Amino acid sequence: MNDILPGASSAWQHLESVLREVVHAYGYTEMRLPLLEKTELFKRSIGEVTDIVEKEMYTFEDRNGDSLTLRPEGTAGCVRACMEHGLLHNQVQRLWYGGPMFRHERPQKGRYRQFHQLGVESFGMAGPDIDAEMIFMTARMWQRLGLEHTTLQVNSLGTPQARSSYRAALVEYLKGRYDELDEDSRRRLESNPLRILDSKNPALQVVVEAAPVLPDYLDEESREHFAGLLALLDAAGIDYEVNPRLVRGLDYYSRTVFEWVTDQLGAQGTICAGGRYDGLVEYLGGRPTPAFGFAVGLERLLALLQESGVEFPDGCPHLYLVLVGEQGRLRGLVFADELRDALPGLRVQCNCDGGSFKSQFKRADRSGAEYALVLGDDEVEQQTATLKPLRTDAGQEVLQQQDTAARLRKLLASAPV
Repeated sequence: MNDILPGASSAWQHLESVLREVVHAYGYTEMRLPLLEKTELFKRSIGEVTDIVEKEMYTFEDRNGDSLTLRPEGTAGCVRACMEHGLLHNQVQRLWYGGPMFRHERPQKGRYRQFHQLGVESFGMAGPDIDAEMIFMTARMWQRLGLEHTTLQVNSLGTPQARSSYRAALVEYLKGRYDELDEDSRRRLESNPLRILDSKNPALQVVVEAAPVLPDYLDEESREHFAGLLALLDAAGIDYEVNPRLVRGLDYYSRTVFEWVTDQLGAQGTICAGGRYDGLVEYLGGRPTPAFGFAVGLERLLALLQESGVEFPDGCPHLYLVLVGEQGRLRGLVFADELRDALPGLRVQCNCDGGSFKSQFKRADRSGAEYALVLGDDEVEQQTATLKPLRTDAGQEVLQQQDTAARLRKLLASAPV
């Protein structure tokens, strides 16, 4: 598990702020979900024969003897909450949530055992337009972040009936090449054969490439749904690749699935994945409800942004107050709050715990602030303040205290506050 230290937190805050702004721009509202759920929820929704449930979940008994699990993903908890609070019957919902997820897997670049996701879910809409809207949303996220080197892959899984026919054909084909399968694929052959198509084992790629393809088994209604989605993507000018090997291994997924992938992060190439899961609500005991969602992996996204050279706000203060003498110290903290009131968003750090004039300027420089503002006994008496740039060679200015906020607003116009 990974500590996010002060030097990195400003990049996280910027990333999370941009993602929140985008989902709000599409009319989605936040839901805050617990980190713990009953283990049975994940066994049912994800599947008992998946790697997540079999190998990766943090599961324990509480003091009442109930089996609880730290959430390995967010969709199941979101669906559970919607059902529990009556948010789905004859209603349309557009929801998002974020926070840490937990899986006990081998850590590597962009992957930790505690990791963070932004999840977005919609309920009650069956047409391809909501699928397209949510893909548009992800494209806007990358645009707002200045992210390049990503590729959108899409596919359709069809109805459960179509997938059942495909599954039978796939199993028959794979049994014919059983000796070429690795141990994981042999284990999945009867329980979850579609996941074999998603294997990262290079030795299996020849087998996978020759396998039957799902689009050949699609029902007509699913073909029309997928064609409608592609027409909307074309109309928006969003580039994509149709990847017939792109699957989800769980039975409640249907029709549209998509991923945004990159070749910049090694094996961990997926930064966002989602799809339509029209069967999940009913599978968990609710009424049949069309649903679509996706999740963004924040660690991977942040790593890709850094790999791409995207610069983040540093989070340093705009202003450091150097307070000299008793009157300067008494006036300083109050004056700092007056500036914060006048300029919402202004980051001001006050010198505390005394120190000489020279030592305070050293602290100001180490803080990363763009300017130092000096208040001493003389300045307090004359109601002035001395503004000194710390990152340029520009000369210092003596300002009236009442004019300081206006001057800072002008100087910081390139970094709005």
